[in-house]
Amino acid sequence: MNLADALDINARARPDHPALEDAVRRLDHASLARLVRQSAAHLGDLGLRPGDIVGLCLPDCIDHVVLIYALARAGLVLLPMDWRWTPTEQDNVARHFGARAVIALPGHAPVGGARMITLDEDWHSLVARAPADRDFPHDGDAPLLLSLSSGTTGRPKGPMIAHRHMLRRFWTHWINLGLNAQDRYVCATPLYFGGGRTFTMSVLFAGGTVIMAPPPHEGDALPATIARVQATSLFIVPTQLRGLMNLPPAQSAPLRGLKLLLSSGSALHPEERGAIRENLCPRFFEYYASTEGGGVSLLTPEDQLRYTDSVGRPVFAVEVEAVDDSDMPLPAGQIGALRYRGPGVAEGFHNDPEASREAFRQGWFYPGDLGEIDAHGYIFLRGRRKDMIIRGGVNIYPGEIEGVLASHDAVADAAVVAWASPRLGEEVAAFVVLRAPVEEAALIAWCRGRLAPYKVPVRVGTLDTLPRNSGGKVLKQELVALLPPR
Repeated sequence: MNLADALDINARARPDHPALEDAVRRLDHASLARLVRQSAAHLGDLGLRPGDIVGLCLPDCIDHVVLIYALARAGLVLLPMDWRWTPTEQDNVARHFGARAVIALPGHAPVGGARMITLDEDWHSLVARAPADRDFPHDGDAPLLLSLSSGTTGRPKGPMIAHRHMLRRFWTHWINLGLNAQDRYVCATPLYFGGGRTFTMSVLFAGGTVIMAPPPHEGDALPATIARVQATSLFIVPTQLRGLMNLPPAQSAPLRGLKLLLSSGSALHPEERGAIRENLCPRFFEYYASTEGGGVSLLTPEDQLRYTDSVGRPVFAVEVEAVDDSDMPLPAGQIGALRYRGPGVAEGFHNDPEASREAFRQGWFYPGDLGEIDAHGYIFLRGRRKDMIIRGGVNIYPGEIEGVLASHDAVADAAVVAWASPRLGEEVAAFVVLRAPVEEAALIAWCRGRLAPYKVPVRVGTLDTLPRNSGGKVLKQELVALLPPR
């Protein structure tokens, strides 16, 4: 099925149930389905045809969500474009993927040679007069979305996600997370970002309600919104969680009433998870996911108590293995390259056969993560293959050292990188964000008491914040650039 078919079903089954809300506007499911159909019809009137790639370069708002589903309804392919990117970054992505058109706000400069479609008063007027009863595609195998991997510099990478892939990703939201038609989900991460977009689409597909609360969130604005709209579920990235942890308990209290608080994008440290469960919401879940494969594994609140450094067990219908350099599965407890497969996983990168051959092999996707899987199926990440440190021929996994540093009371955040060494090839260097004063020597001594000698950092630098991308992942190359030559 075309994913937008579900909106028509919801319009008949629960026409007056709220679908999309913000501070000034509200659409019920009947209104949403009709507006999506009219918007799709108008896109066709503009000459766009099924299979055309269309960039969506808009702030996070109700119109953005409507257009996501309108593109799907019309059989067009969504190319997410962050409206905060520089013109060069936008041009880069539009040209690489061959966008035929880009939808943006008035005054936006031309992008990548694509036709510019302006979301202005004329757009809304023409959409209001467009027919809602036009016949549209219903092919579940049709392409839906170019779900961009992190970063926009260099050569962009985007797996082509079909309608059927996304539907199976929705299944894990319903089966493993319990999202359903009764949910009031707060969209508090950018719609350009995979998690923010996918959970929003999933809740609307199921017939629930999405409340728009786009970042940035100053002070207690997000908890106040959760209280005002009586939210049931929220997805945010670790950097947002850390900001909420700094609020006084009285201001963060509304989060305790959520039935689901979910985080993804980068792993949290065990101490952080405990503090989140205790101080923010006891129903806190952590999701290991990717743009290429959707949800991979889930760590429940109960599992966080028993498997403090795991990212959980695979979600429904997803298989995960750790393999050696010959792609042979490793026994439980041995570190190797992670790979996974499932009905929501893409088959390759669009317009990039070289990158596809490297990451998609024999039905498996290789995300570049190192990890191990224990006898009970729990997955433990040990860092990125490209981030692995090789010191004197010995493999060192940054995640282990980061966990040790983060367990120190004075450390709020930590990242470990390779530091080029003439003698050993690479040494271990660390960067930390502090919550209390502590000497570098004390942190090195802390590591020395908990790690083998060759894993102990030779340097621990202090930063106000770690550089991260929109998904919360630490930009380690920026940290490496801060290290002096040796």
